[in-house]
Amino acid sequence: MAERSSIFDMIGPVMIGPSSSHTAGVVRIARAAIHILGHIPESATITFYNSFARTYEGHGSDRAIIAGLLDFPTDDVRIKNSFDHAVQQGLQYTFKSVGNASTMHPNTIKLELKYQDQEVEVIGVSKGGGVINIAEINGFTANISANLYTIIITAEDVKGTIAFMADVISNDDCNIATMSVSRKGKNDIACHFIEMDSGIREITLAYLRSLRWVQNILYIPPVV
Repeated sequence: MAERSSIFDMIGPVMIGPSSSHTAGVVRIARAAIHILGHIPESATITFYNSFARTYEGHGSDRAIIAGLLDFPTDDVRIKNSFDHAVQQGLQYTFKSVGNASTMHPNTIKLELKYQDQEVEVIGVSKGGGVINIAEINGFTANISANLYTIIITAEDVKGTIAFMADVISNDDCNIATMSVSRKGKNDIACHFIEMDSGIREITLAYLRSLRWVQNILYIPPVV
């Protein structure tokens, strides 16, 4: 199926910076990553790939990614001075660049984030117009847009789990927009990515968390 574009994709978001790919999309990738971590990180290793590796300083992607890690929205005037705000908030960060990753999209960023004893690795792609794709989370193929309400469920690879979870969510009057599962091997731990048009009740999440074969559930609202 051909990928469709919306008016938002063509016009782009309200933002600070010279380019929606290098600024708005970068901010959104970082904000999605801190939602996955559950906190503004204490430290971050940020790797820019391909086109981003060559242009991230000149186009302000370095300031944009730090702003997103501080949870600044895409139109926040503080983006231009995000390095100063990072110092004030105690965020330690390191930039790396890889210019020849042929298997990756030209505008790819990897974030390795830490908060106390929690760690997460997120690979995101900025597609233009502020549109992003969260391609991987902790080694699992994700391909989520961060535009919708999203549940990420890490669970044992038990037969019938996909149909069961879809039924539970539909009974909460939530329409599932996309649903995928990634696993590293047969009968290994699986990660389910479910994007929905509307939010889900906390009692439904609590029920899913109580299931013996569920290890962890993250609930992420739309990221702007």
